[in-house]
Amino acid sequence: MKTETRTILSVSQLNFYARSVMENNPVLSEVFVRGEISGLKSYRSGHIYFSLKDDKASVNAVMFRYNASRLKFVPEEGMKVIIIGKVSVYEERGQFQIYVQQMQPDGIGELAAAFSQLKEKLERKGLFDDKYKKEIPQFPENIGVVTSASGAVRRDIENVLSRRFPLVNMILYPASVQGENAEAELIEGLRYFNENKNADVIIIGRGGGSAEDLQAFNSEALAYEIFASKIPIISAVGHATDYTICDFVADIRAQTPTEAAELAVPERSGLMACIQSLYEKMNAAFENKISENQQRTDMLYERLSALSVEKRLAVSEQKLDGLVTRLENAEKTFFGIHNTELKRLISGLNALSPLKVLERGYSIASKNGKTVGSVYDVNENDKISVKMKDGVLICTVDGKEVD
Repeated sequence: MKTETRTILSVSQLNFYARSVMENNPVLSEVFVRGEISGLKSYRSGHIYFSLKDDKASVNAVMFRYNASRLKFVPEEGMKVIIIGKVSVYEERGQFQIYVQQMQPDGIGELAAAFSQLKEKLERKGLFDDKYKKEIPQFPENIGVVTSASGAVRRDIENVLSRRFPLVNMILYPASVQGENAEAELIEGLRYFNENKNADVIIIGRGGGSAEDLQAFNSEALAYEIFASKIPIISAVGHATDYTICDFVADIRAQTPTEAAELAVPERSGLMACIQSLYEKMNAAFENKISENQQRTDMLYERLSALSVEKRLAVSEQKLDGLVTRLENAEKTFFGIHNTELKRLISGLNALSPLKVLERGYSIASKNGKTVGSVYDVNENDKISVKMKDGVLICTVDGKEVD
C-alpha cells in the first residue's frame, strides 16, 4: 500500500473534518425536513432524541433542552412533523444527525396541536366532566371579574350587570389577557377571589383574537386552577367560534363576555315577574292554609262542644226528659191497670158496707162513739145516736126489752 503522498487521518480528525464541512455548508446549516418521529426518547435533562423517517430512509435527530422547552406541543411517537435545523456530525461516534431548532406538526399548526393534546389529556383526567360542574347561584351579591382593566370586556360586563340586576356588586381583578405575564395574572385573579371568598360567581375572559392572543387561556396550570376553584366560574373568551381549554374546564361557557354577564345574574323584569308569580302562589297557599285551618278549627270546636259540660248536661237533660216521659207513661199504665182493680175492690167493699144496709132502711146505734151491738150495752136514760141513711137521731133510752 502506497501512503507516501497521502495524509493519514485519525478517526477523530476525520469526524472533525466531516463536521466542519457540513457546518460550513450553507445548504446544511439550515434545512427544512418533513418526516415521522420514531424511537422518541426524552430525558430529565430536557433533551429529546429521536429518528426522523419516511418510507425509504431515516436520520437521527436531537433537540436540546433550550429549544425543546419552547415547544407548544408534546412530540409523540409516530407524529408527522416538519423540523428546522442544521446537519452535523456527532464526533465521538461519527454519527450523522440533525440538530433540531424548531419543530411543528405537519398538516396543523403548532398551537392547534398543543391545544388538541392538552384537551385530550385533561379530558382523560376528568377535568371536563359534568359531575364536577358547579351551579351558578340564582341571586348573587358579588360578581368577580378577571380581565383587562382597560378592555371593552370590562365595560360590556358592567353595562349588562347594571341594566339587568343593579343590586349586584362587580369586583374587578385586573389581569393581562395576553403576553408572557397573562397566565400568571389570570391564575392570581382566581386565587384572589377564592382566598378572600368575596365573590359568588367569577367571570374570566377577554375579547376575540388570534390563536396566539388566546394562548394564555389554553394554559394547563390555569385549567387546574379553574378546576380547583370553590366558586363557580363562567368562561367568556373570544367570540362564539373561539374555544379554549378554559371554556371546557369552567362551570359554564359563554359565547361572549356580554352573554357571561347575562348568565351570571337574573334579568330585573323577569325577576319582578317571578316575584309576582311567587307572591300569587304564596297568597293562594296562604288562603288555602287559612281555609284548611278554619275547617279544622270548626271540626275541633264540634268535637270539643260534644265533650263540653253544657253539651253533656244538655244530653243528660234530654235523656232525663225521656226517662220522665217513660216514667209518666209507665205510671199512667200502672195506675190505669190498678185503678180498674181498685174500683172493682171498692165496688166489692161498697157491697159489704153498712151504709148500703142503711140505704135499705136499717140504722146503726152507737153510744159514746161505740156501736151498740146488744141491749145490754145501754141502760135506761142513756143517750144514744141512731145513724140513718140520711142523718142521725139523738135518742134517750126510756127502757129496754131483752129477747
